[in-house]
Parts: sequence; structure tokens; C-alpha cells
Amino acid sequence: MTKRSFLALAIAAAAMLAGGPAFAAGDAVKGAKVFNKCKACHAAEKGAKHKVGPTLFGIYGHKAGTIEGFNRYKGLVGADWTWDEAILKEYLKDPTAFTKKRTGKNSVMTFKLTKDDEIADVIEYLKTLK
Repeated sequence: MTKRSFLALAIAAAAMLAGGPAFAAGDAVKGAKVFNKCKACHAAEKGAKHKVGPTLFGIYGHKAGTIEGFNRYKGLVGADWTWDEAILKEYLKDPTAFTKKRTGKNSVMTFKLTKDDEIADVIEYLKTLK
């Protein structure tokens, strides 16, 4: 291998490693399947009644703690953020730690998604609920 070929290969490899996102884009279809783990507490259909947790239809891009007719999540009272990709990624990994850090209150939601690919997939699924 020539010096020039080696350099070109090294640059291409570095570009591929640096160019990819640290948190890969998810798959909404897979996210719908992962969301089955959430259905015991959350509905996802438009007009669905709240369960133990609020319905999550339209949650992506919505201001946290402001779902009409749902007031059980005391940890989100006074929230100053909107549910976007970065916030959801952090929240879904550990809701209790997230709300404690952000609002000083505990979250009622104790379920965690621990796999980055499942989190990305669920986020993509939540984006479709509009």
C-alpha cells in the first residue's frame, strides 16, 4: 500500500467515524413495538383517556407538564422544557434522575429504557403521534 493510499484510507475511516451521530436515528416501526412496554401506563391514540400516565399522542414538541386533564406527574410541575429528541433521550434513560436534576422533584415514572437503540426507536415513534 502506498503512502498516498494509506493516507486516503485513514482519512475516509476517520470521516466515517466522526461523521456518524453519537445517537443514531431511530426506526418508528421498531419504536411502536418497543412502546408496547409503555402501554400499561400510557395510551398513544388520539383522544384516548389518560391511564396511570398521560396519553402521549402529540407529546413530541409539547411543553412538559402541561397535558390537559392530567396532573399526576408532580415532578413535571413548573417544567421549562419542551419534549424534543435530546430531552426525551435523557428522560427515557432515567426519568427519576432527570426530573430530580431539572425540577428538584421525583418522577412517578420509574420505568427506564436502557438501550440507546430502543430509546431512539421510541422517540421516532413518538414523533409520528400527531
